[in-house]
Amino acid sequence: MSVETDRDLGAELASPRAGHRGIPVDAICTGCQTVHVKRVRPSEVTKTTDADPVTLDARALTSFKHVCYRCQTATWWNPTAVLSGLVETERAAEEDR
Repeated sequence: MSVETDRDLGAELASPRAGHRGIPVDAICTGCQTVHVKRVRPSEVTKTTDADPVTLDARALTSFKHVCYRCQTATWWNPTAVLSGLVETERAAEEDR
């Protein structure tokens, strides 16, 4: 599934609503159908925790629990895309430090 291009994914990732640790994924809330960038630990969505996040396929990932601010509760989210471009941007920023 493609990621909508009219959204600022970087800004969504920087938002506290995305979470603090993990790889960035685009995900849809199973309650209200809101789509948002979320951070998720690989161990929460795949059995292959040592895989490079850039190579992960969202269709192979499992649902994960995360806060939905629209539903105002912790709810299940379904990953629709691994945001490999954001992963690579973060890696480059870490290398520059």
